[in-house]
Amino acid sequence: MSQSGFVVDTRSIWIILLQSGRQPMLLLLGVLIYLGVRTFVAPEDLDPAGHRALAVFALCVFYWVFDVLPLMITSILAIVLLPMTGVLPAKEAYGLFGNEAVFFILGAFILAAAMMKSGLSSRLALVILNRFGHDPVTLLRGIFALNATMSFFMSEHAVAAMTFPIIVEIIAALHLPPERRNYGKSLVLAMAWGSTIGGVATLLGGARAPLALGILRELTGDTYTFAEWAALNIPMTLSLSAAAWILLRTFFPTGDIDISKAEQAVQERLDKVGRMTLQERVIALVMIATITAWIVLGEHFGLASIALTAVVALFALRAVQWRDVEGYVNWGLILMYGGAISLGSALHSSGAAAWLADQTIASWASGPVTVILFIAVSSVALTEMMSNSAAVAILMPLSIAVTSQFGIDPRITAPLVAVPAGLSFMLPIGTPANAMAYSSGYLRVQDLVIPGLILHIVGLTIFNLMIWFYWPLLGLSP
Repeated sequence: MSQSGFVVDTRSIWIILLQSGRQPMLLLLGVLIYLGVRTFVAPEDLDPAGHRALAVFALCVFYWVFDVLPLMITSILAIVLLPMTGVLPAKEAYGLFGNEAVFFILGAFILAAAMMKSGLSSRLALVILNRFGHDPVTLLRGIFALNATMSFFMSEHAVAAMTFPIIVEIIAALHLPPERRNYGKSLVLAMAWGSTIGGVATLLGGARAPLALGILRELTGDTYTFAEWAALNIPMTLSLSAAAWILLRTFFPTGDIDISKAEQAVQERLDKVGRMTLQERVIALVMIATITAWIVLGEHFGLASIALTAVVALFALRAVQWRDVEGYVNWGLILMYGGAISLGSALHSSGAAAWLADQTIASWASGPVTVILFIAVSSVALTEMMSNSAAVAILMPLSIAVTSQFGIDPRITAPLVAVPAGLSFMLPIGTPANAMAYSSGYLRVQDLVIPGLILHIVGLTIFNLMIWFYWPLLGLSP
């Protein structure tokens, strides 16, 4: 830095120009891909509307994979292009924003925002850590179980964001020397892995499951209740949690560490929180009533209706104000959902999804076993490179088309795509929880990649065993 306060960039001029021109080049390349698909002679077995839908899909996939535009902007672009190219009538394309899944996740976001804004979620985390963190192993187990369990009831990203500062404070209080850095690594990985694994257990853990259900319902008319989805996935979550715990203890042995200072730090934070307020009690009661209603009455009234009723109740009871929650709701993700569901519907109705599935997955697979394995592996691979919601938007229309060709129950596609899409363990860019863990300074990339790859293999193995041996017991047989 010069004395005037300016930073002198000493890189090559070609590197600077290449970096600054990346987005314009990728934007142009996406347009060329779209035009290339449009001008390419359409196959005889693909309708003109399907040909145009395929061009829009190719453009969106390119922009999603390379993060050329924000996810929600690419989805808006899809909604604009579908009626402009004659794939869908404008009324139908924009009307798909009214899908029940969009309003369910909106209600879930607001409920989670109320918990975070009131301090209820932080209080629960501190109480659990204060009660169970009395030695290094139980503290580590408590952090893992805390993040996994809380991700059953709110977004895994929100859980990670809420608990990460507490864990950083615990690590700082321990003053870990270099020879004890393994414990710091295990603490931040317990946060990341616990949040990720717990996030696939219910419909509240992440945005991808409601999106998968929205596309499934729009294309086939089928869906799942809250209880059905949890029954399918909680056993796998428990099995994968056990495997992750073994890997955590194997790769990062704890050793003998005095955690009395960490206990003191947690107690001090808990003392600052004070007694439970009336606002927190009301929000806790509404959340308990909402989850109970989802389980008992979800099939009758619909998940979205119950979620929005709970939101109305919070405001009617003055437990929350609009300005308290609007900053916590990911409005862009809501827009992304509407666009993804519209694009999926367009691919399905125009025949483009069936044609593309026939040219890709169906041509490589030899039967239901390989179809299911290929879709699950594709979902895991995509989620390490891009947003898991974008991965679901890409795979769901194709998976529904290919399962129909092989005589597989289309209902299986929602968990088959959404669950692996939530299991990102290898790279910092895979999920915000991984990024937070890496930002702690305790982890190297290889600390994520090697154990994460093993956890992927174990997770896919457990997942496929569940599909073939457990899911049929619940009436979902491939």
